[in-house]
Amino acid sequence: MIAVCPMDATSNIKHRTSNIWWRILAVIIGALFVYAGAIKALDPISFANDIDNYKILPWSVGVRLGFYLPWLEIFCGLALIARRLYFGGLLILATLTSVFIVASIAAKVRGLDITCGCFGHASKYLNFAGHLALDFVLLGALMLLLWRAPKLSKQAADTAASTTPG
Repeated sequence: MIAVCPMDATSNIKHRTSNIWWRILAVIIGALFVYAGAIKALDPISFANDIDNYKILPWSVGVRLGFYLPWLEIFCGLALIARRLYFGGLLILATLTSVFIVASIAAKVRGLDITCGCFGHASKYLNFAGHLALDFVLLGALMLLLWRAPKLSKQAADTAASTTPG
């Protein structure tokens, strides 16, 4: 019979509770990107107009991105929810969010007044500071999940090694 130390049991409960909170954060962030991507995928030409408003890319590139980026957001959001290709999904979403923050700041510096529309009509009521705050919160959450991802991979490898017969 193996005796279980109460301290190990408490540590295991804390570890599992911590993992649950990280998992909830990943699902929330994934769902946000699935929602945002779905709204844009329903009207890609409108999204292409939103991209064109930044006056950074030619119209033809903006149209291509208008059709491509929503699906990329959806698939990356699903990767966070399903935990398949998780690290890649996190990395792509963090990069997209960073590029969007830089493009928004560049547009504001150039005097362009842009309403994002990333989350449909609800986000049109936010001012620039509100959009920027939301983007930085999303980026911060993505960075936390990226920081946590290697630890999860190591834990999964350790668990697989400990349960492998041999």
